[in-house]
Amino acid sequence: MTVVTQTLIATDIKGVLFDLDGTLVDTAPDLIAALNMSLESFDHPQVSLQTMRHVASNGSLALAQAALPGATDTQHRAVQQGLLDSYARVNGNHCQLFDGVGGLLDYLDTNGIPYGIVTNKAAKYTRPLIQALSLTQRMKTVISGDSTQFSKPHTAPMLLAAQQLNCQVHEILYLGDAERDLVAAADSAMLGGIAQWGYIDDVTHTHSWPGQFSFESPTAIIDFFIESISNRPI
Repeated sequence: MTVVTQTLIATDIKGVLFDLDGTLVDTAPDLIAALNMSLESFDHPQVSLQTMRHVASNGSLALAQAALPGATDTQHRAVQQGLLDSYARVNGNHCQLFDGVGGLLDYLDTNGIPYGIVTNKAAKYTRPLIQALSLTQRMKTVISGDSTQFSKPHTAPMLLAAQQLNCQVHEILYLGDAERDLVAAADSAMLGGIAQWGYIDDVTHTHSWPGQFSFESPTAIIDFFIESISNRPI
């Protein structure tokens, strides 16, 4: 299902930006593997991918906190650092594009719509990951969490991406699976689209997030473009 909360057609969209973890790429298997390597090194119980999947978009510290809810901040920070050290070794091993994302990128390529990534993941993890997925040459821009002084929900990385995409902010659709993604899009005057296929659990109320669109799947975005074009006044 595609929910549109204001009158707009897809032909107004000249560029698309993606969050990385939980929107473009299913990175949870690698992140949870790295988390378990860290937990094991500190003799903590390991966790399952299923129970931790919904936390994967929230960063390494959030994963450590979710895995050890009763631990101290010092313990969380130690597990976080162990996760990051381990992630550098497993990054890209088991991740893949979400179902339908490949087709969406093909559609954007075919129709001359530039696209890129704005993520809070550090560049030293982002670049090898997109290279492993053969995405480097396809992206018009890749903005990592350390590309500017700020990370999402700040507007700085969003505005830099818009500049590199060579699009006006109001012509860009930004897709993400976390509230900060939609806040960043709204504060940057971009169109916001909730990626419902991402790491969103059953208790998260996305209807309270800013954003003009909610897409159940990447395929729904293609359908939105096609439907808008077919219904465009002549």
